[in-house]
Amino acid sequence: MTLVLEPRANLAPSRWAGLKTVLKLGARELRNGIKGFRIFIACLALGVMVIAAVGALADALRAGLASQGETILGGDVTFARMHIRATPEERTLFQNLGRVSETSTLRTMARRLDGSDQALAELKAVDAAYPLSGETTIEDGKSFREAIVDNGAVVDPMLLERLGLKVGDRFRIGQAEIDVTGVLQAEPDAVADRLTYGPRIFVSLATLDKTALVKPGTLIRWRYAVKLPPGAPSDRETLANLRKSVEQKMPTAGFTSVDRYDPSPQITRTLERLRQFLILIGLASLLVGGVGIASAVATFIDKRIKVVATLRSLGASGAQIIGIFLVQIVLMSAIGIAIGLALGVAVPPLVENFYGDLLPVRTGIQVSPGSLGIAALYGLLVALIFALWPLGRVENVRAAVLFRDSINAVTGWPRRSIMVATGALAALLFAIAVATSEPHNIAVYIAISLIVMLTVFGWLGGAIARLVKRIPRPKAPELALALRNIAAPDGLTRSVILSLGTGLSLLVAVALANAALVSDLTDRLPEQAPDYFLLDIAPDEFDAVKAKILGDISGTKLVDAPMLRGRLVALKGTPVEEAKVPADAQWVLNGDRGLSYADAIPEGSTLTAGTWWPKDYQGPPLVSFERDLAKKLDLGIGDSVTVNVLGRNVEAKIANLREVNWESLALNFIMVFSPNTLQGAPHNVLATLRLPSGTPRSAETAMVRDMGKAYPSVTAIRVRDAIDQFNKIVAKVMIAVQAAGSVTLAAGALVLAGALATAQRRRILEAVILKTIGARRRQILKAHAFEYALLALIAALVAIVLGSLIAWVAVTRIMEIDFVFSVNAVLETLTVAALMITAFGGLGTWAVLRAPPVPYLRTE
Repeated sequence: MTLVLEPRANLAPSRWAGLKTVLKLGARELRNGIKGFRIFIACLALGVMVIAAVGALADALRAGLASQGETILGGDVTFARMHIRATPEERTLFQNLGRVSETSTLRTMARRLDGSDQALAELKAVDAAYPLSGETTIEDGKSFREAIVDNGAVVDPMLLERLGLKVGDRFRIGQAEIDVTGVLQAEPDAVADRLTYGPRIFVSLATLDKTALVKPGTLIRWRYAVKLPPGAPSDRETLANLRKSVEQKMPTAGFTSVDRYDPSPQITRTLERLRQFLILIGLASLLVGGVGIASAVATFIDKRIKVVATLRSLGASGAQIIGIFLVQIVLMSAIGIAIGLALGVAVPPLVENFYGDLLPVRTGIQVSPGSLGIAALYGLLVALIFALWPLGRVENVRAAVLFRDSINAVTGWPRRSIMVATGALAALLFAIAVATSEPHNIAVYIAISLIVMLTVFGWLGGAIARLVKRIPRPKAPELALALRNIAAPDGLTRSVILSLGTGLSLLVAVALANAALVSDLTDRLPEQAPDYFLLDIAPDEFDAVKAKILGDISGTKLVDAPMLRGRLVALKGTPVEEAKVPADAQWVLNGDRGLSYADAIPEGSTLTAGTWWPKDYQGPPLVSFERDLAKKLDLGIGDSVTVNVLGRNVEAKIANLREVNWESLALNFIMVFSPNTLQGAPHNVLATLRLPSGTPRSAETAMVRDMGKAYPSVTAIRVRDAIDQFNKIVAKVMIAVQAAGSVTLAAGALVLAGALATAQRRRILEAVILKTIGARRRQILKAHAFEYALLALIAALVAIVLGSLIAWVAVTRIMEIDFVFSVNAVLETLTVAALMITAFGGLGTWAVLRAPPVPYLRTE
C-alpha cells in the first residue's frame, strides 16, 4: 500500500498536533479496508460472541422470569410451608391481600387397581380458584376445572404410559380410586414448584382428602398464591414490603414467600452460576483467540516494515509509530467487538426457536447494557493485551531496513512501559473475571488453568522447534522436509501447538470432569448403599412395615430415622436474612431442610468436635451440626441456631460437630437434634432398605408392590432411579459446558487457519521450487502429512496430560469427588485433533499443490 506522509516538521510538533497527525496517519492506513485483519477480527468476534451470547441468554431468561413471573408463580405473591395447612386466621390474612388459591404437593405412589404395577408420581391438589394466572391445559381442549371434579385426575402422559392407562381408566392413590379424565398438556406454575422426581397428577383438594395421605408428619407442601386486586400497586418494592409485613404479623408461622419479580430463586441462582461459569469458558476462547490476534498483528507489522522504516527516516519517534498502528488496531477491535456483540444478541432467539421446550421460560431479545459492556470490555482488554507486545517491538525497527533485507527486522523486546502496560491490563482482566464470578475460587482456578495452558503450550512450541533442529535429518526426503518445516523459525509449530493444544486441553478437562461426576453418582455407589428410600411411614406402622418386608425377603436390612422439615431462621440470634454467609453455603438458608433427632451418632457420621448427649438427656435443646457447613456459617460449639418447625421456632445449642459421609447414602441430616427437642412433634419415619445380594428383580418388584397394597401411604423411591433422574439434569448442564468448550476449540481453529494463511506464500514458493527440481505431488503431500501428524500428536498427548491435571484439580478441589480417568475422553481428543489437522492441513496443502510454478518463479 502507499502511505502519504506529512512533512518532517509535522511529525514532532506540539502534543495535540502530534496526536492529530498520528490519528490522521492511522486513518489513512485503513484505506485498504480490513485486509490483513480478517483473522484478528474473527478471533475477537468469536470470543466476544460467546460472552455476549451467554449474557444475552441469561438476560432473556431473567427477563422472561420477571415478565412471566405472575404466570409462573400463579399470582403476585406466594406463601408456602411444609407439613401444616394454613389455619383459618392465616387464610383470612392472605384473603385480605387479594384473591387466594390453595395448592398442595407431595410425592406418592400411583398404582393400577389390580396392583400389578406402580410408579412414583408428584401429586398436586388444587382448589377451584387455581390457577389465578395462566392456564392449565389438557389434551383435546377439555376444561381443566371440570376434569378434576368427582375423583377426576389430569395426568402426565408419561405416567399413563408407565402404567398402561388411558383416559377413562381408573387407578389408585392412597386409599382412593381415581379416574383418568384428562391428559396434562401444560402447567403454568411448574417452574415455581420444587424439583420433581415423577410425572404430575392433578386432583382437587376434596380428592386429596379421600386418599387419606395427609397425616401429621406427612411430607406435604402447602402453597398459597395471592393475586392483588386490580389497580393495587404491585411494583417490586411494594411486593417486598407486603411480604415483610406478613412475616411480621406471623413471625413464627414458618412460611417462605416469593413474589413475581423472582418467582423461582433457585432457578435464578442456578442460571446466574451457570452464566458466570460459561462466561469464564467464553473468556478462555477469547484468550485462545488472543494468540491469533498477536499473530495477526505481528504479520500486519511485518508487511509494513518498509513503511515503519520510512517513518523512522523522516524522524518519527517510536511512540508515534506505535500510535499510528494502535489507532488501526483499536478500530479493528471495535469492528470485531461489534460483530461479536451482534452475533451474541442473536443467540437467544435461535435457542428459543430450536430448544425452547428445554428452557424454563419463553425468552426473547432482552439484553442489559451490563452484559454487553462486560463482553465488550473483555474483548478490548484481550485485544490490547495480545496486540501491545508485537506492536511494542515496532520501536526496534531502524531506518536502515530500507537498504537491506527486512527478514527478522522486528526483533527484541518491547520497552519496559509497554511490558508494564500489558501486565497491568492482564491483571485487570484477571481481577474483573474473579470479581464478577461466584464463588471466587472457581474463577481463580480457571484463570490459573488458562495461564498454565498458554504458558505450557507457548513454551512447548518453541522447545519442539529447537529440539527438532538438533535432530539429524533422516534419509527419507519427505520426513526430512517435515522436520525442517517443524524447526523453521517462521514455521507453523508454535501456532499449531498453542492453538490446538489449548482447545484440546479444555475439552479433555470438561470431558473428564463430566465422567468423574457421572461415575461418582452411578458406578462408584458404595457397596452397602441402600436399594430404596421409604418415605412417609407412620411411626405406629413402622414395625409392621418392617415385618412384612422381612417376611417377603429375609435378610433385608432396614435403617430408620424420624423425619421432619424445618427452616433455619436465625444463626447465633441473628436472622438469616441479615447473616453474611458464603455463596456456596447460601442454599442451606433458602427454604426447608430435612431434620431428625437421635440418641446415638447416626451411621455414616463421625464426631469431630464436642460430645454426644446421653441417651436419656432431658436438658435444654441441643443439636449436632455438619462440620463443613458449620465452618462456612461461622458456627461452633455452644453457638445457637433457631429452626422453625411446624410453625414454632425452636432454639438449640450446638453440642457437637459431625463429619458426614454423604456418599454412603446412609440416613443423615445437616442437623440432628437431641430427642427431647422434637420427639413430641408430629412426624413420619424415613427408612433405607438394603436387599440381600443377588435378590432377583422379580422378587424386589413383588415386595414393593405388596408393601404398597398393604400400606398405600408409603412411598418407595428406588435409589438407582433417583440417581438416573439427577444424571439427566447433569447431562443437560454438561452439554452447555461442552458447547462453550467447543467454541474454544473453534477459536483455536481460527488461530490455526491464520497461521496457515501466514505461511501459505512461503509454502507455495517452497513447493514450486521442489516441483521444479523434480519432486512429485505425492512427496510434497507426504511431507506435509508427516509435519501435521507429528504436531497434532504432540499437541494431543500434552493436552491429555494437562487437561487431566486441570480436571483432577477441578474434581478433587472444587467438586470434592474422586477423579476417574476416562479412556473415551482421550480417544475423543485424539479424534478431534486428527479431524482438525486433517481439515485445515488438507486445505492448506491443496492450495500449495495446485499453485502454478511459472507466476511464482517470475515474481520471485
